[in-house]
Amino acid sequence: MYKNNEFIGIDVSKDTFDVWNSEFGHFCFSNNAKGFKELKKHLRKESWCVMEATGSYHQQLAAYLYANNVLVSVINPMVIKRFIQMKLQHNKTDKGDAKMIALYAQEQSLEVWSPEPAYIQECKILNTTISLYFKQSTALKNKIHSLESKGVKGLVYQSLKRQIKALQKEISVLESQVEMLIKEHEPEMLTNITSISGIGKKTAIMLISNTYAFRSFDNYKQLSAFFGLSPIERTSGSSIRGRSRISKKGNPLVRNHLFLCSFTACEYNPQCKALYDRIVAKGKSKKLALIAVCNKLLKQSLAIAKSGIPYDSAYKSIMKVQ
Repeated sequence: MYKNNEFIGIDVSKDTFDVWNSEFGHFCFSNNAKGFKELKKHLRKESWCVMEATGSYHQQLAAYLYANNVLVSVINPMVIKRFIQMKLQHNKTDKGDAKMIALYAQEQSLEVWSPEPAYIQECKILNTTISLYFKQSTALKNKIHSLESKGVKGLVYQSLKRQIKALQKEISVLESQVEMLIKEHEPEMLTNITSISGIGKKTAIMLISNTYAFRSFDNYKQLSAFFGLSPIERTSGSSIRGRSRISKKGNPLVRNHLFLCSFTACEYNPQCKALYDRIVAKGKSKKLALIAVCNKLLKQSLAIAKSGIPYDSAYKSIMKVQ
């Protein structure tokens, strides 16, 4: 498949996108419907367009190409950045980036991109808005705490209280909409995930809506890294001995919910309890053990989502007996 394809590197920005191909060189088009049609004129049956995931700017172009039966791949921008550094390229231009994306496509294996279902796209928009409102609410609560410590409870204090109340109301409305979408499209998976001892309905909904119902991941390590729960170790020789800690990338709300779930899981989930007790018995901190439990819950969630079978606390012991 790779031998017969011509790879086209695309660097997308807000208003334009730069295109580079070894045959026709460099072009720049407007990042709108007119520009999409102009690009289509230069494409052939064997064309394979490759671009970075640039927030929301690449989505309409990728969707247009997919709808017109053009092969598309969307690459993590960090992967392209590291590839450019590996090639010792120091100049950064849109034209140069498009060329390096095309070169990356020629040297590396690619996955064909396809758009997510409309309900998942809507869930993502709702979730990012909920996260924004939570950040605003936290900032307002911190301001209230500052005023209270000064003994100030005047007009500003009351205004902040009203803003927090309004944000909480909006968060509740948006969370209800996410729940409705998941119950409509993934009812069986929601039931199965909530069967895991320690994971409640709200956490299950957040996991399903943020992972394309776990279809975006092949193994739990990818899932752990996505939510920022994978450990990062920094050691080199005898001089560098950095402390291992989690990356904290990804959605902090999901991470916080999983951490709260870990307390319940340590009590009612046999596998999680055994893991927690084993880590603490080795002299490790309780917080480290709870993070390990969070990863265990993610592993269980992924396995159950892939298998379609509800959680069975006795499954592992039965397998050992057999």
